[in-house]
Amino acid sequence: MQPIKTSTLSGLATFDIAARYGSFTQAAEHLHITTGAISQQIRQLEKQLNFTLFNRHSRGIRLTEKGQQLYNVVSQSLGDINQTITQLQLPAAEGEVRLKLTPSFAFKWLVPRLQDFYQQYPEVKIQTFAEGALVDHQDTSFDLVIDYCRQPPNNGILLLNEDLLPVMSPSYRDKFDWKSKTCWETAVLLHDAMPWRDARQDYEWHYWFTTMKITANSQQGHYFNRTDMAMAAAEAGLGVAMARCALIKGDFAAGKLVSPFKPVAANAGYYLIRHRDNQAISCFVDWLSNQVKGIDNQRLFSFE
Repeated sequence: MQPIKTSTLSGLATFDIAARYGSFTQAAEHLHITTGAISQQIRQLEKQLNFTLFNRHSRGIRLTEKGQQLYNVVSQSLGDINQTITQLQLPAAEGEVRLKLTPSFAFKWLVPRLQDFYQQYPEVKIQTFAEGALVDHQDTSFDLVIDYCRQPPNNGILLLNEDLLPVMSPSYRDKFDWKSKTCWETAVLLHDAMPWRDARQDYEWHYWFTTMKITANSQQGHYFNRTDMAMAAAEAGLGVAMARCALIKGDFAAGKLVSPFKPVAANAGYYLIRHRDNQAISCFVDWLSNQVKGIDNQRLFSFE
C-alpha cells in the first residue's frame, strides 16, 4: 500500500469541513480563504483519488455516494485525532482514589479491567476496599462508592444496569430437562442471601420465578452472603445459582458456567456515589463510564 501524500491529507481536512457545512462558501469562511481556493483543493483531491466527491449544481453541492462513505471515515478519524491530542495536552493525572465496593463486583468485574486504567493513568493509585458483602455508601471516608441497589441512593448515579441469569456447571445442566418446569422440584437453588441491605434472603430467585411465571419453592437450597460464592458453588456442581450477568462474562467464556435460559432485567444495578472530587477521581470516573458503554447482557448471554 502506497503511503498517503501530504497534499492528500491536507485535502481531506478541507474536504471534511466542506462536507460538514455542505457549502464551499461556508467552508471558505471557516478556513479564512477564498471559495475558489476551496474548490481548487477539492478538485485536486478528486483527481488524486480518481473519483468525484461532490455533485455540483446551481443550488450548491451534495456528496456523492463515494463522497459520503469517505466523509464518514474522515470525520470519525479526525475526531479521534482531535480527542487524542486534547488528552495528550492535559497534565498527567496524579493522586490516589479510595474506592469502596462489594467483593463480588471488585473480583469479578473491576480487577480484571484495572490494568487498562493503569496503562492510561500510571500515576493514579486506586486504593480498593472490598471487605464486606454490604456497602455503607454514606461512609464519606472514601472518595467513591460502588453499590448494588434496587433504588438509587442519595447522590448515586447509575453506572450499570444488571440482569439475572440462572447458571450452573455443564455437568449439572445435563442432569435436567430445563424446558420442563418440573425440573425445579429437584434442582438445588444457590442464593446470594444479601443482595442489598434488608432484602429477603431468597429475593432474586423469588423475583426470577415470578417473572418467568414458574411456580416453585424459592426458599429451598443453600445460602451464601456473597454472589460470587454462590457462583463458585454452581461451578462446583452444587446446584443452580442466580447470577448477575456483569459478573460472569469470564466464567461463561471459559465454559465454567452455562445456562439454558436468557437474562431477565434485575430492576437493580450498580450505582456510583461520589463523595469528593479531584483530577484523579475524575479520570477514574470517566474511565468507569467508558468501561460500561456498549455492555449488552442480552447479547452476551442469550440462548435459543
